[in-house]
Amino acid sequence: MGRKAKYSAEQKIQACEDYLSGRKSAVEIARQLGMGKGGKDHVRQWSKMYKAHGSSVFEESHHNRSYSKEFKEKVVREYLSGRGSFRDLAVRYNVPSDNTIIQWVSSYNNHIELRDYDPKSEVYMAKRRKTSFDERLEIVNYCLEHNRDIKNTASLYKCSYAQVRSWLIKYEVDGEEGLTDRRGIRKKEEELSDLEKAKRQIAKLEREKEEFKRKYELLKKAENLERW
Repeated sequence: MGRKAKYSAEQKIQACEDYLSGRKSAVEIARQLGMGKGGKDHVRQWSKMYKAHGSSVFEESHHNRSYSKEFKEKVVREYLSGRGSFRDLAVRYNVPSDNTIIQWVSSYNNHIELRDYDPKSEVYMAKRRKTSFDERLEIVNYCLEHNRDIKNTASLYKCSYAQVRSWLIKYEVDGEEGLTDRRGIRKKEEELSDLEKAKRQIAKLEREKEEFKRKYELLKKAENLERW
């Protein structure tokens, strides 16, 4: 379900018409709406969106907006090539918040792959289900092979988001041993035998190797995009 707007569509439309007509300043409107610090900037942003796309930009949505990977990459490329500020691009492409575009650019610059966005809110509400060790290992491996996409992994395997995230963390700390049904109990370093210590260290090195490989692949993808 989408987020409930703090201000109604009617309030936003009235604010835009008052501002664009010159009847009131952005400061006056923000003060009347009790918007606090930075409110005048929001009023100006609403007005730009309203002028560009009409009142439909303020219609309440019952679902979070979906953005494709291709759309995100297009917007990021426009920003990096100097074809608009964050706010300009938010207005141009009817993205409600320029913070959304800031996050896309930040991810791109940090070589984090931009993905299709599919809310799949049901994975957060799903009940925990019983799984075998082999199932947990398969789920974790799938998640790692698909760029740690916990949400889609949980949806595919009919698990809760919290379950997959927990298994992933345990695997990254203790390897396959972390996925055994020990109810979160983990031996302290001083309790381990020399063999157990060696196995833990080997598992850690293997995970670091896989993480380096994933980062390298993301970097190559980013370089290919920059050549586009």
